[in-house]
Amino acid sequence: MQQMRAMQLDATGEPLRLVERPMPRPAAGEILISIAACGVCRTDLHVADGDIHGKLPIVPGHEIVGRVEELGEGVTGYKRGDRVGVPWLGHTCGHCRYCRSDRENLCDEPLFTGFTRDDGFASHCIADARYCFPLPDSFDDIHAAPLLCAGLIGYRAYRLAGEVETLGLYGFGGAAHILAQLAIAQGKRVHAFTREGDDAGQQFALRLGCASAAASTEPPPEELDAAIIFAPVGALVPLALKAVRKGGRVVCAGIHMSDIPTFPYADLWEERSILSVANLTRADGLEFLPLAAAAGVTTHVTRFALEDANEALDLLRSGNVEGAIVLVP
Repeated sequence: MQQMRAMQLDATGEPLRLVERPMPRPAAGEILISIAACGVCRTDLHVADGDIHGKLPIVPGHEIVGRVEELGEGVTGYKRGDRVGVPWLGHTCGHCRYCRSDRENLCDEPLFTGFTRDDGFASHCIADARYCFPLPDSFDDIHAAPLLCAGLIGYRAYRLAGEVETLGLYGFGGAAHILAQLAIAQGKRVHAFTREGDDAGQQFALRLGCASAAASTEPPPEELDAAIIFAPVGALVPLALKAVRKGGRVVCAGIHMSDIPTFPYADLWEERSILSVANLTRADGLEFLPLAAAAGVTTHVTRFALEDANEALDLLRSGNVEGAIVLVP
């Protein structure tokens, strides 16, 4: 029987374990994918560290690029060998109030790739064909992978930020380095904020065209129309509120964040707002991926072998990453 390899999380706080399993077969509506690359996202780190809780054991990974190897019954629009991308949102019910109002990202009965179903830290995976994306030819497999979550969640946060001319990005990692390029290509002035003392991260942001780069504790050189927080640090919310102008928005783009400290009501007054981003919709992907290609977005990646997934997670945990991390089976 043909086997597949996977890095499996058996318990939170423990290292992932290399396992071999029988090759899965796609059910109706599903496809079997031979994985070429899978990005390592901060959400994977939250799963591994127990910040968020799903099924265990689990094979994490939700920034998947691969080729269709087998089609389940009823699948249309794909053929064997087609390249596809698999994002975080892996399935929705289609009948709850959110699905029926074009808000499938808030579905009451979703499945999430690499969280409630096994997925990308592996040689193969199963995906619902309806929730996969075609990928622009301008991105190779490794550089396309971060677009499937870092790019998509960043883009959804960008849309929720509203009409902006000046944009602050707090936490300049996988998502911010993609979004900064898109926003700059669209004529926005982007200001990057990093951890104190992260000179390398600030220089990286400036090389990508950001108007300024400084520690998160520093005020921006001009008022911001909106700020997006990618770092899972609740203390950044009051700082970002102080940086946005009247009517400005602070968008929290992570699935997990430490507690937000108290702050004076005066910092929120004058119609400033705080909102969160939850997941993505398929419409986000169909809109964002061509935009990223047209804008000439370049993803900066550090490559690891599949078997080195624990080392990759440790590097992400340290915060010393320029851009994104990608596993290659």
